[in-house]
Amino acid sequence: MMDQQNSGIFGSFGTVDPRLNVSVPSGAGASISPYLNVDPYYLNQGGPQFIVPTGQARARGRFELAFSQIGSSVMAGAVYGALNGVRISTKETRELSGKVRVSQMLNLVTKQGASSANVVGVIALMYSILGLGLSWGRGTEDELNTLGAATATGLLYKSSAGLKTMAKGGAAGLGIATIWCLWQNKDRLKSWNVQSL
Repeated sequence: MMDQQNSGIFGSFGTVDPRLNVSVPSGAGASISPYLNVDPYYLNQGGPQFIVPTGQARARGRFELAFSQIGSSVMAGAVYGALNGVRISTKETRELSGKVRVSQMLNLVTKQGASSANVVGVIALMYSILGLGLSWGRGTEDELNTLGAATATGLLYKSSAGLKTMAKGGAAGLGIATIWCLWQNKDRLKSWNVQSL
């Protein structure tokens, strides 16, 4: 009886390797590994690479989104601070020249970038924790959690500056969250507006 020959990346081989006495199956795929005794066709069939529990939506939850929101907020704060540092350093170092000016400019850019990244990161962390707490406490994820978390973040962040400033911080958080919610739900609002007419 003659062995069936298969060709792979490293040459051709038979379905039975007489030297190792390991049988190699011939499956649906064109290339069969003689070393793993597996047809690679069955390993990846082009579907999703994650498992979603039955009945669950494929959208990421608030906890998963918190990590990317905090990280992107820190990076955005650092970029804003660095650009602001360039603006400030060009004004403050006009009388300096050479390496001293470059050194002072780099110091100001670094300090401004780190300071802004810290501020924006703390605000994003507070918002994420409060939003996650509201989401778990209420047992649902909707716009009320976003509005409540943003308002509470503004109130808490400015709480040490007095009641008037604290109220301004809460109003700023509520305003930003309202704009965000309206922008996120613009399609739903358009369809609702058309139906009401």
